[in-house]
Amino acid sequence: MTRALVLGGTGVIGSAIARRLLAAGWAVDLVARDPNRLPFDLAAAGARFIAADRHNEAALAAAYGPGADLLVDCLCFSADHARQLLPFAKDASSTVVISSKAVYVDDAGRHVNSAVAPRFPGPIQETNPTLAPGTGDYNTRDGYGANKVAAEQVLLDSGAPVTVLRASKVHGRGARPPREWYFVKRALDRRPHILLAGYGAGADHPTAAANLAALVETVAAHPGSRILNSADPDAPTGRRIAGIIADRLNHAWTEILLDETADPTLGNHPWNACPPIVLDTTAALNLGYRPVGDYATTVTEAIDRLVESAVASPAGTWHAAGIDQDFFADSFDYSAEDASPHVSPR
Repeated sequence: MTRALVLGGTGVIGSAIARRLLAAGWAVDLVARDPNRLPFDLAAAGARFIAADRHNEAALAAAYGPGADLLVDCLCFSADHARQLLPFAKDASSTVVISSKAVYVDDAGRHVNSAVAPRFPGPIQETNPTLAPGTGDYNTRDGYGANKVAAEQVLLDSGAPVTVLRASKVHGRGARPPREWYFVKRALDRRPHILLAGYGAGADHPTAAANLAALVETVAAHPGSRILNSADPDAPTGRRIAGIIADRLNHAWTEILLDETADPTLGNHPWNACPPIVLDTTAALNLGYRPVGDYATTVTEAIDRLVESAVASPAGTWHAAGIDQDFFADSFDYSAEDASPHVSPR
């Protein structure tokens, strides 16, 4: 049986990869620090949990053990992390490292974490310019993408069979944050209207964890040193995503499409990028990858799980367990929405 070792194996990406590989008959070992975060279905399917800190070199070597046919690293954020991984990447038959579209810059040098949003003229290919490699704190908006570039370069320059996958807004079971909550909560609260900035035309390409997992399986069968974008076959607008979620929850609301004169805090949903940010996935398709499904198909489980976790407060509004409240701190100001001149009095 072929062995896959997934570093960061209990997160949304690692778990999806494990499900895909287990279904295909792989032996899958998942490395993470907290065994309590191992999804029950993975344990039941035969995944083996290895309690270890991926960023501890001795622990990493022990987890790698006798070798792997596929090594997947979901926790490589810096050049130092890449150098820790390198001896094992050179030994494994195929290695996949999860990166991000945050590495890309537009013609003015702006990236998705810039103070001013980037303006890409069209779908972003893997050859698009990136940030210069950097060091320092990779947990900052300025440091994240630069450190990712540095990690990519260490691995790709090594000659090892490492495929770098640049993902976009990842969604799926266990995603943190679950961006869909922006619309799910509104549907549960039975909001009569939905405000959408930029006429609802903003789009920021989502990446289903299940689609990313399918690409990892393809790469395992075609080892090589390369960069591939990973995103869903469609890049739905915010208006489309709102509609998908409302339909799933049997709710109807009046769409209010705001123009550039509206208060910028109104209708500013998590996919509100104008012009749209879209990844070109032609290279992945040419390798033989086939997506599991489009956004509407792959997001349903995450929506359903959010609903299952939601609890109504005494005031009749809904809350969901385990959600980072800071991420959504300014997302549900219903009084400001209702007071907007764009909303007709009820």
